[in-house]
Amino acid sequence: MFKELSEKLDSVFKKLRGQGKLSEKNIADAMREVRRALLEADVNFKVVKTFIEKVQAKAVGTEVLESIAPGQQVVKIVHDELISLLGDSDRELELKGNIPHKIMLVGLQGSGKTTTAGKLALLLRSRNKKMLLVAADVHRPAAVDQLKIIGKSLDIPVYSEETKDAPALCANALRYAEERFYDLCIFDTAGRQHVDEDMMKEAIEIRNRISPNEILFVADSMTGQDAVNAANSFNEKLNFTGVILTKIDGDARGGAALSIRSVTGKPIKFIGVSEKMDGLEVFHPDRMASRILGMGDIVSLVEKAQATIDLEKSQELEEKIRKNQLTLEDFLSQLKEIKKMGPIQDIMAMIPGMNKMPVGDVDEKSLSRTEAIVSSMTREERRKPLILNGSRRKRIAKGSGTTVMDVNRLLKQFEQMQKMFKMMNKSGGKMSRIMSNLGF
Repeated sequence: MFKELSEKLDSVFKKLRGQGKLSEKNIADAMREVRRALLEADVNFKVVKTFIEKVQAKAVGTEVLESIAPGQQVVKIVHDELISLLGDSDRELELKGNIPHKIMLVGLQGSGKTTTAGKLALLLRSRNKKMLLVAADVHRPAAVDQLKIIGKSLDIPVYSEETKDAPALCANALRYAEERFYDLCIFDTAGRQHVDEDMMKEAIEIRNRISPNEILFVADSMTGQDAVNAANSFNEKLNFTGVILTKIDGDARGGAALSIRSVTGKPIKFIGVSEKMDGLEVFHPDRMASRILGMGDIVSLVEKAQATIDLEKSQELEEKIRKNQLTLEDFLSQLKEIKKMGPIQDIMAMIPGMNKMPVGDVDEKSLSRTEAIVSSMTREERRKPLILNGSRRKRIAKGSGTTVMDVNRLLKQFEQMQKMFKMMNKSGGKMSRIMSNLGF
């Protein structure tokens, strides 16, 4: 999402780092460019104004201007202010008191609320919660069916009724959950194409009937400032407790993510990072700020790897890399593991420095093409790529639906990767261990 903004900010800071000494003038020039980059990213203009004022006030201080590395000091100030803008610290769900705890999801139609209900239920079930989904969107055609399909796929029960009285349905669902000792109910309430009084009255009545522990506003980050404006309206009426930003993996400019917390005063608690049901993550302001500034997010990457990659296989791979014994068979196995972690561009963005490296046309299609090529090889060919002569390469290209040029390119990349790991092993650095554990 933040690729364009990251590139622009990186360009600004590169100029600052190139300055031997900073003055109020070149800091002011840099802040003017930062302001333009944020506005072009669709960040709320009031938020931008306050942000720039805070950064500039700190950046022209004696400590920065007389620092040995003033450019780096300014980057640190921007990083700290970005964290403050995004929320200072992680915010956990407030689930206290008697069970069942209740989470009410609200938002505009099309924000991904129903899918998010399923994702949130899956995420919280992993914390040993007995879950119940409540189909409280009784107005949108097929909304109840959609939630039932999601619930069935996750093996999570869904409560529904043939009624148009959503507040009464929610009250009945709560009694049902109490009688069966559910730990948590997630209420998927109705959305509309725009904020209207009838929708708000219904949402307010549901809130009054069930007294939710959390009211989470689900915002489509692709809609930019419209999401921020809608969040403001919902907050005025419902006083929601937090925000879930969906479609963070899209190509939006990022304005909603950077504005919504400042405008509403409410924390972002979760972000939707993919369309898959496991694609909901706890929001970490410090990690997001680091990614925006191109510093990577190695903590999130390791957590994601630990959740998806087989530890025993990873240890075997690390040993092979250490002994320079990596084969195309290992490469195929790791490709499959990496694909489980999500879009490859998102993974690369988490590795410090990788966002500045020419990684080429790395996308899901190229991964699938690579997988097809390696799968078309015999076991002996995967283990001994040096035996791949011209006729074998033609056979592999035909079997994988690719070209000989594609096969040659892959073999060249594999050779380069082996050289890279060999160099890493010689250096014995921390990055070598991290990369091998992630299967790169």
